[in-house]
This record gives sequence, C-alpha cells and structure tokens, in this order.
Amino acid sequence: MPALCLCFEVHEPYRLRRYTVFDMGQNSIYEDDDRNCDSLLYAARTCYLPMNDLLLKMIRRHSQDFKVALSISGTALDQFEQYAPEVLDGFKALADTGCVEFMAETAPHSLAFLYSREEFEIQVREQCARIKSLFGKKPVTFRHTEFVYNNDLAAALEKDGFKTVLAEGADHVLGWRSPNYVYRPVSAQKLRLLLRNSALSTDIGLRFSNRDWNEWPLTAEKFASWCHSLAGSAEIINIFNDYHVFGLRHNRDSGIFDFMEALPAAVLGHKDFSFLTPEQVSRKIAPVGEVDVPDFMSWADEERDLTAWLGNDMQKDAIHALYGLASRVRKLGAPDLLHDFQRLQTSDHFHYISTKWFAGYLPDRANPFGSPYDAYITYMNVLADFEMRLAAAEHAALNAAKPRSRPEAGTAGRKAAANAKSRPPAAEKAAKAEKKPANPGKKTPAKPKAAPAKKAAGAAPQSDFTLNGGKRKMS
Repeated sequence: MPALCLCFEVHEPYRLRRYTVFDMGQNSIYEDDDRNCDSLLYAARTCYLPMNDLLLKMIRRHSQDFKVALSISGTALDQFEQYAPEVLDGFKALADTGCVEFMAETAPHSLAFLYSREEFEIQVREQCARIKSLFGKKPVTFRHTEFVYNNDLAAALEKDGFKTVLAEGADHVLGWRSPNYVYRPVSAQKLRLLLRNSALSTDIGLRFSNRDWNEWPLTAEKFASWCHSLAGSAEIINIFNDYHVFGLRHNRDSGIFDFMEALPAAVLGHKDFSFLTPEQVSRKIAPVGEVDVPDFMSWADEERDLTAWLGNDMQKDAIHALYGLASRVRKLGAPDLLHDFQRLQTSDHFHYISTKWFAGYLPDRANPFGSPYDAYITYMNVLADFEMRLAAAEHAALNAAKPRSRPEAGTAGRKAAANAKSRPPAAEKAAKAEKKPANPGKKTPAKPKAAPAKKAAGAAPQSDFTLNGGKRKMS
C-alpha cells in the first residue's frame, strides 16, 4: 500500500550586519537585529501563521489520516521566541494532534559534522532536548542541514540512537534504483534511509508558480494522479521541501494554499494510498536494499554536492578559520562566546559567499549582501573580532587561575626571614632612638607635613555595548 511522506524544513538564519574593520575591538554586535526582526515578522504573516492554521484544519478535517513531518532549526526557534511567539504556539498546537513528527537536526543549522564531530554531537544533543521540551517527544528521525549526507553520518546517527535519516535521492547514488522505497545505509544496519523524490518535490517546491512550465497550473488532482500512477512501483513517495514554499516562494495568489488544502482528499481518494511520517515509515515498511554513499551529497544544485557552501577558496577559508577555534571555545566555556560561536556556524553565512555562476538565490532566501566578496569580508571581520574576544577571555581565565604569591615563598623569602631574626626590627630601632635623643637639651622640630598628593585623573571606564532587546510584536 503506497504512502506519501511529506517533510518540510523550517529554518530562519540570523543575518550579520555590515561589520567593518572600524568595528573590530570597539563593539561585538554582529547581527542586524532590525532586519532579522522585520524578515521574521513578514515570514510569520505570509507563511508560518497561515500555514500552521491550514495544517491544523487539514488534520482535523481528515480525522488524523493526514500526517506531516517538520524539521525546525534552533535559529528559527530562537527567532520565533524572540519576535513572534504566536508562531511557536502554532507549532505546539500541531504537536498536540499527534499527527506531526518533529525531526532533529543541528541546533544552529550547521555543517559541523564535516569539521568537528564533537561540536556536531553537542549541537544534536542540544536540539533534541529542546524539541522534546517544546513538543513533548524526543526525535527519532534526523534531517541534516541542507540534506547533507554520507555513510559516516549514517554510522554516527545510528550510534546516537536515531531510527531514520532523510537524504536526497540523487541519481548518481541511486543509479537504476528508485527513491520510492525504504533503504538501509551500508554503514548502519539498523538505520532506515528515506530518499527524496526530487522530481515530485521540485514540482511543488520550485515549478509550481512558473507559468512557462508545460504542466502549469499544477492542481492537487493532477499531482495526486502522478502519485497514483506509481502504485505498482513504489512503497513510499517522499516529498521533502522548504516550508517557505507556502506564501514566500509561491505567494498566496499562485494558489499554493488552495493546492495544499485540496491535496489530502485527492491523494486519499485512491483507497490504497495513505500519509505516513518518517517514524511510521521505518516501523511499517522494510528496507529493500543498501545504499552506499561514500562522498557527501546534498539537495543543492544539479550536482547535489557541497559546492554551494564550500565551492571557492573564500568559503573554505572562512569555515576552516571558524572551526579552528572550536576546541578553544569549548574549553573556555564562556556562555557569550559559545552563543556567538554557534550562530556563526549557520550554513547560510557560507552560502552567501558562493560565486557559482549558476547558483541563483531564491526570492525567499536572498543574499543580504551586495556580492559574495562583501559577505566574505563581513564574515572575516566578525570572526577576527570574535577571536580577539576569545583571546582576551583566555588571558583573563589564565590570570584568575594563577595562585597569589606570598612574600615568604621561595629561597628569597627564607633568607629574608633569617635576616629578620638576626637583627631587631625597624620598629624596635625607632623606639630606642626616641628614648635616647642625640641632643636632649634641644627640642626636635616637627617634621613638615607633606602636601597632599594630587589624585591622578583616570580614563573614564569604557562601557560595553549591549543590545537592548525586546520583543517586537506583530500588529
């Protein structure tokens, strides 16, 4: 009995402000708070609030036969809590239905697995704990940043206790095989691998509002018929997309919300079809074989590789410099530095530095910088200031850990003590001198009082720049 598995990425990055060399050492406000707030509030009005309400309506209408899975990044959760808590309330309402699975990923939406396994493990544990705290259940499905995946990642996830992992159904990996089955990673026998059906996912994710597409307009009935045509050659059809598809990438006038509202009835109209979450797929459908992915792949571009984030020397320089600080930051453990270090790992920072001639930015995820070079210069300026703060904090911690020296300590101290015993102290000498004045008949004139020392004018203490936060509520 074939099933549809609908999964959506929910991610919002924190954008950096234009940080110059003149800011370095002067202030450590790295992010463009106004822009981040405005972007999140616009996304909330246009996408998150209406789509969350629609999903809740669809679940209730279809008596829980409709199911969906969501992967929410830590930076998105931070911004929901900071700027639009009503969005987070909407996701909690979806969790209460029992028809929405919340998957795990790295907390800052990072590529840490490629450079620091320790950092990766910390971020995954933090995100799993947060998902359980917010939505009531520990994640058992993992969706990595930008669907980056290989055999080593599968082995690490199985060791961490995950049951399922999502990845791109790339042609160069599958060959003649179909993505419409459950597979097992060659490096993790107990883990289940769900592969994205790229063609059907892209029909909704990218082509839906393209009037030059020969299948435009795409209706729920047409899409369901394509799925139904796979009944004899598919067990699970995995449709993985960005949540921005709804209202941001395809605006309301395109009909995307109407399409989604009509989709469950169109799919369930075929008696053999159903909707399942990744967790349910792993329990109900057995794997048909193994998939070997020795090299990293992703869901980006035609190549399905990592060049969107690591394709040029500037990107590599930035990310290597960042993770070169990982052990120092973790060893020091300063909360403010740990916070900024995680935020600087968000993959979007490196995507903005991409110079691929065919790498266009989607309208809902535009590059906030004028060019990749501006993005690189800004990022490296921020990283330079961050390293200055890290070095200063390390120096302060080292000085605080040093024991205070005592005058008696060491050979010099012992010699001074021995000399003190062999002669009367200075105070005793002064007392004897008062008893036997040199000229008893002559009064000793009083010593003139010393003029009071002028108080040295010190520099006014420098105040740290702090960001006066505050929630900006939606009107």
